[in-house]
This record gives sequence, C-alpha cells and structure tokens, in this order.
Amino acid sequence: MEKKYDNVLIVDDNEEILIALKIFLRKFFKNIHALNSPSNIYSSLERLDYDLVLLDMNFKAGDRTGNEGLFWLKELLKINPELIIICITAYGDIKLAVKAMQIGATDFIEKPWNEEHLLACILRSAKLNQTKKQIHYLTKKNKQLAHNTSKLDIVKGSSNKILQLWNTIDKISPTDANVLITGENGSGKEIVAKSIHSKSLRSDAPFITVDLGSLTPTLFESELFGHVKGAFTNANKDKTGWFEIANGGTLFLDEIANLSLEQQAKLLSAIQNKEICPVGSNLPIPLDIRIISATNADLKFLISKNQFREDLLYRLNTIQIETPPLRERKDDIPELIDFYVNKYNVKYHKPQLKVSPSIYNRLQNYSWPGNVRELKHTLERAIILSSNNTLNISDIYIDTMAGKSVNSTNSNEVSNLNLENNEKQIIQKAINQAKGNYTKTASLLGISRRTLYNKLAKYGL
Repeated sequence: MEKKYDNVLIVDDNEEILIALKIFLRKFFKNIHALNSPSNIYSSLERLDYDLVLLDMNFKAGDRTGNEGLFWLKELLKINPELIIICITAYGDIKLAVKAMQIGATDFIEKPWNEEHLLACILRSAKLNQTKKQIHYLTKKNKQLAHNTSKLDIVKGSSNKILQLWNTIDKISPTDANVLITGENGSGKEIVAKSIHSKSLRSDAPFITVDLGSLTPTLFESELFGHVKGAFTNANKDKTGWFEIANGGTLFLDEIANLSLEQQAKLLSAIQNKEICPVGSNLPIPLDIRIISATNADLKFLISKNQFREDLLYRLNTIQIETPPLRERKDDIPELIDFYVNKYNVKYHKPQLKVSPSIYNRLQNYSWPGNVRELKHTLERAIILSSNNTLNISDIYIDTMAGKSVNSTNSNEVSNLNLENNEKQIIQKAINQAKGNYTKTASLLGISRRTLYNKLAKYGL
C-alpha cells in the first residue's frame, strides 16, 4: 500500500501510547517520530517538515489542567504558524478543548479514543496540511505570475478600444463581481483575467486556470470538485479539486461554452450555493471565490439553441468584457512588435537585432486572424531564423491567404493548392461556422478535439 503522507510527530510521555500510535499510523505515514518529552520538540521541528503533530496535553504526573500542553501548543505555532496539531488528553474538558482550538489546534481527541474517529481526524488533518501546502505553493507562484504579468505579458497599447478595455479592468478589479470575457482566440482573454486578479483584493490568493475544453466528461467533477478515496475505480487517494485550491482567490474557467448541459448544471449549483462536495463525499466545503470565465462563442446564440443555460450565463456575466481582435486595433501593432522583439531578443540571445521600418507597415496591413497570439508566434519564428542584425520583411512569414480569408466574401473558394494554407483556412471557417465552439468545430472537421487543439496551436489560431 502506498503511504499517503510523509512525516508525523507524536509527543506523549506514555510509552504504550507512543507504541500503539506508531503501529496504528504506519500504514499512512512514511516516517513516524515519537517523543516522550516535549523538550525535544525544537530540534525535531528543525530537522523535518511535519504533516501533522499529535500533542499530549499533560506531561507531569497528576497534572490534569492541560496548561503544559497549551504552552507547547503555543510554542509549536510560534515555530510554524501553519502547523497542523491535534491535541490529545485523558482528561477531556470542554473549556480546555475550546482554549486549544482558540490558540490554533486543528482538532481535540480524548483518551481512550475510538479508532475510527481517531483515524478520520488524523487523515482529515493531514489532508488539510497538504491542501495548505498546495495553496501556499500556488499563492507564491501566482505572486510571481502577477509580477511577470505586469512586467512582461501586458502591452496596454494606445488605441481607443484597448484603452477602454483597461479602463474597465481598473474599475471592476477591486470588486468581487464575476466576469465573463468574450473575444476571438488569441485576443488576450487569459491576460485580461490575470490582470483583473492581480489588481484585485484577492491578488495574494491563488489564481487558478482550468481549461474546460480539455476536460473529459468523466474527469469534470473530480478535477473541479475533487474526490475522496474509493469514490470510483482508481480513486486510490483523496484529491483536492480546483475549486477548493482556488478558495479565497480567483478561478478562471476558460472555454466555458464547451461544457455539456449536465456539467453546466453542476457548475451552476457550486456557484449559486457557494459550496462544493467532492465526489464520494457528503461533507460540503464552503467557497469564497471569484469566478472569471472566458469563451469565443456567442453564448446567447447557444442559449437560443438550448445548448447553454441562461441562468448560468447570468451567474457568470455580472460584468462582461470583450477583448477586441487585433485587426480592430492596428494602431497597437508597432508597440506589440517592439515588445515581442525585445522579449525574444533576450530569450534567444540576440540583443543587437533591430527591426526594419518596413516591417511595421507590412504587419499593420495584415488582418491577423490569429490575433496577438499569431503576431507573437510570427515574430518569435522570425527572430529564431534570422541571421542578420536587422529583422527584414524577408524574415517574416505570414499566411496572407489566411489573412484575407477572414473578410473574404467567397469563403468556399480555394485560392491555392498549398495544403497547410488550405487546412488553416478550413479550420478557421469551421470555427466561424460553429460560432467558436470547439466541440462542434471538431465534429464539423471530422477530427477529435485533441487533434483540433494541436492544429490550433500549429497555425496560431
């Protein structure tokens, strides 16, 4: 049996209790450390990071007050305020339990204990520690992400449309309003979501991105809400869902239109009730979470076709933001060019590389069906392949036929026999026909959704 947790520390002056707990817990912890005196607590915590501490409340013969245990509880929490501690005593007292919980104990167990109750308490507490660690890691990662987003990934631009967008972001970020971001693929929906989070009062809490388009129906509930061990075949251990990990922060649900009606109902219930139940559990977990969702589909059109729930839309779009396509803010293209050239010059160690003035005009006259993502990939490719100190038009490859096809009046016409050009055009037409729904797009093309995602990445769509 694979052990679920790493380290547990037991502090008790009764040798029989220590032996019993070590035997009882060896199935669940890799390392079990026992102390018969609390005086060695300091050195133990210096050596190891514990998932859990079991702390006796009385160490002196005849002492039933629990004061010594309360003292060591405070000392443990001074060393590590996030430590998960279960207090154990043979002299149960409600006032003592309340004091311990107020100081920071996670739970309180009386001797002699019921083994089922003790095990449930220990495993619940150890899982809480793992969740705290995961949240701490994600919070740290998201702080760095927010820093990187503000420093590297955001190009505000100066066009009217983009200035209006950022003005709206500044207004809504400090609120807890749910936000729906709409717009074409590659237009920057995720960057907008990250920016809202980084400017919000939740900026120090996790920002979690979930690509709903990549979740299979069987994984949907487990990934979002988590599951308990034994909930289904191969559920060998408890799993914390993305909702719980994002608790206190922001959950970004990308490709929201790809959910089935059944999945939409479950998502609506979680948002509406502000709680979730992991698969296989009856214990609800309360939520304090901000939902930001995104789609390139027309949700009102999908509602008219009974493919999207109107009540879910109202829960998601307290505020709706649309990211403008690049062809509608061409004034920003020179700034974007400079930004990405500088970025990739650093990445690919080409600090001397300059941009020929003719490139700006050429790229501003292209319609960019793949939006900023396509521009970014185009410049990265050009910089990788460039062999001179100046980036010239000859270094830039853009699919001009695909660019024209966005506004083409005869969408069925095949203009040349280049396979890749035509494949890209066909995929774009299928996306347009499916109103941005990738499941329908894949069905129209007769390919799997995974294959479609690979082709979208290949062509920068």
